[in-house]
Amino acid sequence: MIKDARFVKSSQNLEQCPEANYPEYAFIGRSNVGKSSLINMLANDKKLAKTSSTPGKTQLINHFLIDQTWYLVDLPGYGWAQVGQKMREEWEKHINNYLIGRETLQCIFVLIDIRHEPQKNDLQMMEWLAKNGLPFAIIFTKSDKLTKNATHSSLSRYRKQMLRIWEEMPQYFVTSSQHKLGKEEILAFVDELNENFVQQKGY
Repeated sequence: MIKDARFVKSSQNLEQCPEANYPEYAFIGRSNVGKSSLINMLANDKKLAKTSSTPGKTQLINHFLIDQTWYLVDLPGYGWAQVGQKMREEWEKHINNYLIGRETLQCIFVLIDIRHEPQKNDLQMMEWLAKNGLPFAIIFTKSDKLTKNATHSSLSRYRKQMLRIWEEMPQYFVTSSQHKLGKEEILAFVDELNENFVQQKGY
């Protein structure tokens, strides 16, 4: 259970980010995947991350300090149909630099709307992360929009698609921001990685 979550800083690039002195977890996904709602659900704060129906609303690297022990990072969404090519390329450059260069980044959570067929840019994002040796996990969002059977069918479809390239299905979580589904599992996963981070750093 998160007891304290506070906004620290918005940064345009890696150089502007806060000092890398805490383990860090980045959240990324297609526009309107429900990222802000998920972050607010995890943090027990409906106003922490700003939600919007406008694609591409998050344009900066947003750091939130959680319980004075780790950073939750809200990254710009991808797949912005309403954003110009030049701006899109600029965002991608800054985000890629952050993901590769942030030394305390423990895991990237790739958010995927469980209602949809596997999307090309989601699959490309995960392949890019893997090629760069970056640890990631999948968070399927909006499961409350489907029945249990439809959720299982969607997961099976995704697993089949992933196993065409991957030896096994990556770590994943099924969530609903509305019903707080998956909250405990994600936070337990973060806690486990944080313990390893502390041990490695000798704190």
